[in-house]
Amino acid sequence: MMNYPHHYIDGAWVESEGGRRHQVINPATEEPCTEITLGSAADVDRAVAAARRAFDDFSRTSVDERAALLERIIAVYKTRMADIARAIAVEMGAPMGLASAAQAPAGLGHFMYTLRALREFPFEEMIGRTRVVHEPIGVVAMITPWNWPINQIVAKVAPALAAGNTMVLKPSEETPASAAILAEVLHEAGVPKGVFNLVQGDGPTVGAALSAHRDVDMVSFTGSTRAGTAIAAAAAPTVKRVHQELGGKAPNLVLEGAKLAEVLPPTVIGVLANSGQSCIAPTRILVHQSQVDEATAFIKAMMEATPVGDPLAEGNHIGPVVNRTQWEKIQGLIQSAIDEGATLVTGGTGLPEGVNRGYYVRPTLFRDVTPDMRIAQEEVFGPVATIMSYGDEEEGIRIANDTVYGLSATISGDPERAAGVARRLRAGLVTINGWSPDPGAPFGGYKQSGNGRENGRYGLVDFMEVKSVVGLPA
Repeated sequence: MMNYPHHYIDGAWVESEGGRRHQVINPATEEPCTEITLGSAADVDRAVAAARRAFDDFSRTSVDERAALLERIIAVYKTRMADIARAIAVEMGAPMGLASAAQAPAGLGHFMYTLRALREFPFEEMIGRTRVVHEPIGVVAMITPWNWPINQIVAKVAPALAAGNTMVLKPSEETPASAAILAEVLHEAGVPKGVFNLVQGDGPTVGAALSAHRDVDMVSFTGSTRAGTAIAAAAAPTVKRVHQELGGKAPNLVLEGAKLAEVLPPTVIGVLANSGQSCIAPTRILVHQSQVDEATAFIKAMMEATPVGDPLAEGNHIGPVVNRTQWEKIQGLIQSAIDEGATLVTGGTGLPEGVNRGYYVRPTLFRDVTPDMRIAQEEVFGPVATIMSYGDEEEGIRIANDTVYGLSATISGDPERAAGVARRLRAGLVTINGWSPDPGAPFGGYKQSGNGRENGRYGLVDFMEVKSVVGLPA
């Protein structure tokens, strides 16, 4: 059992003021694996006050000083990669292969790309006779999810540090250990006290207190659109900046005539990786009507060749989904597709064959799905794909854009032809014959998938204010 009973506030591990103990359940065993203390509004007040005190000095550090700090963080982070990977595997079920090769390294990548962006960023420029200056925004509250826990944390912490901000982090209570290990990394690297603060907790208490806090200048949130609207409403009275990466329902538009055996494996894998728990998973597979049967057979074989298993075991398998609530939601959406007339090709409800505990989902494929079905509109967050047919390219593009979300979209087929289609897809990220983003390029969504961008130079911009100074001497 991992045990992190304290919050990290003002450079020290401290007791909670009025918090309560919380046990994280291992989704593979359904047994407790981590114990933390869910914080209180008083804990938030202490952490925000520490960040406010630290801001004056840290905001005036030089680019060279902050770059040196990031270099030290990178060096220490590398020594804790295995610990971070194991914590993620145990708490949210990512197999150790994925946790070690992608989940834990993602945080390191954000620190490295941010360091590069910091060194290249033009903090000042002249526009006519006005000097335009980028400055840190202030105290940043960060509320992060469980599906790629360290990735989403460092995508905020790295640019906030690089820009000269101070911060309070509330990670998901489903995956608290990797955040606690990161706090240890930052402490060992010499981040000044009060610059980074960690308050473990839930959304209704700690998340809500951070969102509404008058001394927080910006709240950066990654999670569901439902929670994002609540955070924006709580933040509105103080007119703080609200920066959000929310839900997704990514299409995979397979261009007519595409060589399916070449283009489907690197895109459909995005539905299976991380047990489908990725906001950019291209689950809506749109196939020209002439290739539906061929695509169905190919994807069916991929699904049936994907085993499920223990996250701590070696092998090429997927793990469970994060908790019982998520498992039950996925089961409900699978059943809704059956009830609404979609054709179940493989998978379905219930635990996979041979599994009697854990929140495992059968890799599932539907065909004959129509855009009005729940499973075509709602984010599943599990290893579930749907095939929809289209008659011509115009119809394919229309169906691809026909959701309230616009986080990402995938195109499978000839890259030159895909280039023209990409401009017409209403999404912040468009991938061609692949599904994962470039960690140095801007990431964020259109429509109800959020506002603002993360990664690289764009991450820095969104964590800063812009000031115009007129009348300086020549």
